[in-house]
Amino acid sequence: MALIQWYPGHMVKGKRLVEENIGLVDVILELVDARLPLASRNPDIKSLTERKPRIVLLNKCDLADPTQTKRWLQWFTEQGEIAIALSSTTGENLNRLPNAVQPLAAEALQKWVNKGRKPRAARLMMVGIPNVGKSSLINQLIGIRKAAAANRPGLTRQIQWVRIRGDMDLLDMPGILMPKINDQTVGMKLAATGAISDEVYNLEEVGRFLAAWLAVAYPKMLTERYHLAEPLLMDGELLLEQIGRNRGCLVAGNLVDLTRTSQMVLDDFRSGKIGRISLELPPVSVKLEV
Repeated sequence: MALIQWYPGHMVKGKRLVEENIGLVDVILELVDARLPLASRNPDIKSLTERKPRIVLLNKCDLADPTQTKRWLQWFTEQGEIAIALSSTTGENLNRLPNAVQPLAAEALQKWVNKGRKPRAARLMMVGIPNVGKSSLINQLIGIRKAAAANRPGLTRQIQWVRIRGDMDLLDMPGILMPKINDQTVGMKLAATGAISDEVYNLEEVGRFLAAWLAVAYPKMLTERYHLAEPLLMDGELLLEQIGRNRGCLVAGNLVDLTRTSQMVLDDFRSGKIGRISLELPPVSVKLEV
């Protein structure tokens, strides 16, 4: 398994910006990917912002397995954290944010007034790793296309204040990935979701990993999407071979173009075309309430 690491210079600057501006805000909005809530959570961000009230936002819940998302929400509750599953694409659950923020910001706002200042809006800081949908979420919250958004990591490079629904002021920060990814399985999953630039890893290796993982965790979705025979008793490369052949991803000599096939599988996963899939389960068993 090739080593996956990605920590360009602008992320160092992003970390510094969080440190310099943390005193300006009342509440932290920590955005994670609902498909892998812990793997997409940068421990550095948590430590930098730990003295502020926090809401964990599980974004892209429309792409995640709803059963697992429910388990994750219960797990966060058990850890004493406030978590909301939402979607920056569909707008699902965005209306829950103002009511969640107000009690957390109340103490800071009261202290502000007690100093003889005019009442002000709650101030929030949105943080997270790259490509978890921060810019798209901001666009949903302000109702217009103001924050640049694209499905590639590392887009936001500067900080900006915006007024969002619920009369709150939001400070958007650049995405910050962890400086070192020690668990390369985590690296593979982050690459699969697009949190790591496609230019820094072996596309075929991540494609093989994702295909093999889906064959175990979501075999029915994989077989239906690519018309595969069950059971899927083959490794990732053989799976890619079969998927590519079924989809006509061929080159001279009737050989399968594994790079093109890998890109197709990754694109289908990222867009939800394979189905609603979670790549990570809560670290402890969670019993769902009926």
